[in-house]
Amino acid sequence: MDLGSVDADSFGRSLRGIGLNLVVRDVLAEITFLETVFGMKAHQPSKDFAIVTYEGQIFQLHSDGTYAKNPLLGLLPENPPRGAGIEIRLYESDPDIAVEQAREAGFTILQEPTDKPHGLREAFILCDNGYAWVPSRPK
Repeated sequence: MDLGSVDADSFGRSLRGIGLNLVVRDVLAEITFLETVFGMKAHQPSKDFAIVTYEGQIFQLHSDGTYAKNPLLGLLPENPPRGAGIEIRLYESDPDIAVEQAREAGFTILQEPTDKPHGLREAFILCDNGYAWVPSRPK
């Protein structure tokens, strides 16, 4: 499937397994964060939507405006952080490199790269929407 040109109906029908969709205030700003810090790729980016790929995985970004008739919109806080309580773990991203790139771009580092007892070296980086992105690698 060509993610750069697939229509919404075909894309929706192709989804399987578990999905991740992040509702964000500014889709294009979130794409900048994801591409800058983690080297992700956005497909069909617009102010309201993007398909994002990371290591062969697909997820979606939607703007608040696309959720006008969605029951979730009423639960989103007006003030950050939105993503409190969720960790988005990226097992193919080097935490040292991700933190360096995040710091250079002015993003918030919650935890510097740290070797954890569960066998991973990981860091915690917040995007402007308050989601915790956790680049992780085996020690």
